[in-house]
Amino acid sequence: MADGSSPVDDHFSTDRPSIRGILPSDAAAAARLSGELGYPVSTEVMGQRITQLADCPHHAVYVACRDSAVVGWIDLAIAFHLQSDPYVEIGGLVVAHEARSKGIGALLVSFAEDWAKTRGARRVVVRSRISRERAHAFYERAGYTRSKTSAVFEKMI
Repeated sequence: MADGSSPVDDHFSTDRPSIRGILPSDAAAAARLSGELGYPVSTEVMGQRITQLADCPHHAVYVACRDSAVVGWIDLAIAFHLQSDPYVEIGGLVVAHEARSKGIGALLVSFAEDWAKTRGARRVVVRSRISRERAHAFYERAGYTRSKTSAVFEKMI
């Protein structure tokens, strides 16, 4: 090319995924990715969740798309507690297996941090299962520090 770049360079320079809010039409892709994260769910139930979350003012889900295909998502919520200032919690982050290690997760986390800042939050929290060592390394590379190890208790009601 006249400017010294090649068509390959041009392709890779515009290959950055786009990020947008999740849509009900993303339910099948979001459900598949949820399964990769270890939380299988039907497309129908995922669609219901997407619709319910759309009405929550302190909650957001964003997807990363490459060539219009959803390749990742991040689930964010502002947490309000009596004992602490509000903060944003990453409730879930997943990138499609075939798209990992390409910067998509880092792009989603950076987007989440900007989202948190625009809402007045000064802290982002993420919880990660103790066995997810690759995820821990990812968050540490992104500047997160391990602040505690907790036990989680639940009761079906």
